Amino acid sequence: MASQEDRHRIYLSFQFRDCWRCYFLEPDLQTPLLRKVNFVSADKIIELVDRGGGLTDQESRLMVDQGIAMGRGGVWLHLTDEQYAKLKR
Repeated sequence: MASQEDRHRIYLSFQFRDCWRCYFLEPDLQTPLLRKVNFVSADKIIELVDRGGGLTDQESRLMVDQGIAMGRGGVWLHLTDEQYAKLKR
C-alpha cells in the first residue's frame, strides 16, 4: 500500500445545486482536474472522501458533515496513482 507521502494531494470541493456537484482541484487550488461527479445523496460524498483518504480523523469527518449541512464544503484527498489517473481523464 502506498504511504501518505506517495499519494497525490487533491482538493475536493462540493456544493448542492439540485444535486451534489463535486469538483477536484490540484494543490494550487486553481487548476481543476477534468473529472466532475454529481450525486443525489450526500452519503456518496462521504463514501468518496473515505475512499480518497480524506477521513483521517474525527475532525475531518466533522468538517465534511458541516459542509454537507451548509450545502457546500471541501476536503483534501490523498489519492493513489490509479485514482488520480481516473480524475485526469
